[in-house]
Amino acid sequence: MPQGAESLLDVLAAHDVEVVFGLPGVHNLAIWEALQQRPGIRMIGVRHEQTAVYAADGYARSTGKLGVAVVTTGPGAANTLGATGEAWASGSPVLVIATDIPSTLRRPGVHCGALHETRDQKAMFTPVTKAAFEVTSAHELATYADRAVRQALQSPHGPVYLGVPTDFLSAEVPHHTVAKTEPAHTDVDLTEAAQLVAAAERPLIWAGGGAARSGAGAAIGALADKLQAPIITTYGARGLTDSPLVVRGPVHAPPVGKLWDDADLVIAIGTDFDGMMTQNWLQPKPRTLLAVNIDKAEANKNYPADVTLEGDAATVTSALAAKVTAKRAVVDVEAVNAEVRALAEADSPDASKLLRALEGTDATIVADMCIPGYWIGGFHHVTRPRGLAYPVGWGTLGFGFPAAIGAAVEHRTIAVVGDGGFLFACGDLATLKQEGLPLTIVLVDDGGYGMLRYDQQIANHTISGVDLTRPDFAKLAESFGIPAVTLSGFDDLKSALDDAEGPTMIVVNASLKPPITTSPRWYRKTSS
Repeated sequence: MPQGAESLLDVLAAHDVEVVFGLPGVHNLAIWEALQQRPGIRMIGVRHEQTAVYAADGYARSTGKLGVAVVTTGPGAANTLGATGEAWASGSPVLVIATDIPSTLRRPGVHCGALHETRDQKAMFTPVTKAAFEVTSAHELATYADRAVRQALQSPHGPVYLGVPTDFLSAEVPHHTVAKTEPAHTDVDLTEAAQLVAAAERPLIWAGGGAARSGAGAAIGALADKLQAPIITTYGARGLTDSPLVVRGPVHAPPVGKLWDDADLVIAIGTDFDGMMTQNWLQPKPRTLLAVNIDKAEANKNYPADVTLEGDAATVTSALAAKVTAKRAVVDVEAVNAEVRALAEADSPDASKLLRALEGTDATIVADMCIPGYWIGGFHHVTRPRGLAYPVGWGTLGFGFPAAIGAAVEHRTIAVVGDGGFLFACGDLATLKQEGLPLTIVLVDDGGYGMLRYDQQIANHTISGVDLTRPDFAKLAESFGIPAVTLSGFDDLKSALDDAEGPTMIVVNASLKPPITTSPRWYRKTSS
């Protein structure tokens, strides 16, 4: 009979898990030992538990596969909560496996004082996960693990917590057979939806992260082509389709916002219309709204739909595209895109240099919550699905670099970070070097927390807590054996990126104005 740790890995392997991110601790060493005997699953050891989950999230976003993090008990588990919350808010399929104290030492509701003990570790994860499981017996470990993986990968995707008492990992357990998952069949009545589309003269498609996660790009492109409808993509759906009808700019730009205002039908696919995209719901409710979503409640929680088609975004959108009749174009999307480009250039020539340096790259871009990241999230033209990861779910500063470690496992990656957020996880430069990942860090150093400095300035507050003492970042990278170059401004960034191979850092000393996607610059204002 296998031991619990072996059985756990059997389940992961059966679900095609190829990489795990983690940190060893006294309670999870059995998993690390089992991994040494397990070909086909790569363990990437990181320097902080938060990095383990951010990396799993970055891996999940860039590949569409399950991201897995293995951490230890108590403080190790607690260290993951910020990153787990970001995965939850952004709908990333992530499995957080955390050990717990031995079951023999557990007394429900009582803190006895065992090493790393908490009164209820699972309860810490409940608010920031799709589901949380605590294994109750060694014999059920594989069953719980199987259920946790399926929950994370079942639409709507999200992170799942699996707590395993450490003694279960070394216990002998029965073999577990993982059954194949049958694809879900979506069968919806399109009659009312087709009637709405037929009556519309200025249809608009709004595609969100759910559309990207379902692989609905081709279906959305086909629907847009038939209706000659512009496509607005949310941050989570950038690069979804290469259709010429994609609007290459954020809805926060007035020329794009006008498309929303003028539309007599909005077809919302895989989106819940969050505050970041709608300027805290100051966008008026569409005259007519048709929603396509795996979850009817999510589709209707912010802007109630006139008709909701509940089901997989790719399947339902494809069926809708086949049913509706063709329309003529009434919007010149190319002209809108030119207007947005001109707006960005006039607003910040330096930010436009950053965008031009990244133009046409096939690398996955992972942007942090920093001013250059905001420019990229809003205005960079992503050339392929899953080509951008951006932490607008929870808005977690410090996401960029550790999430990029996960994305770089399978694809060349560029992490765009600020000096403040990068220091949250700078110790994982050691992971980057150790694993030899094809990751280039573009670190824009503006002397601290630039966005917060801007917030204080426009509020006429005293500037405090935002101007930071920083290291020489290039020398810091080089101390880990990572080549680095320092630039003054963005003029030479393109050539530096072209020259980058393997783990590298490019430090850019520059300060940028926040873009119009940031809340202090939203053009839609409350009436009060």
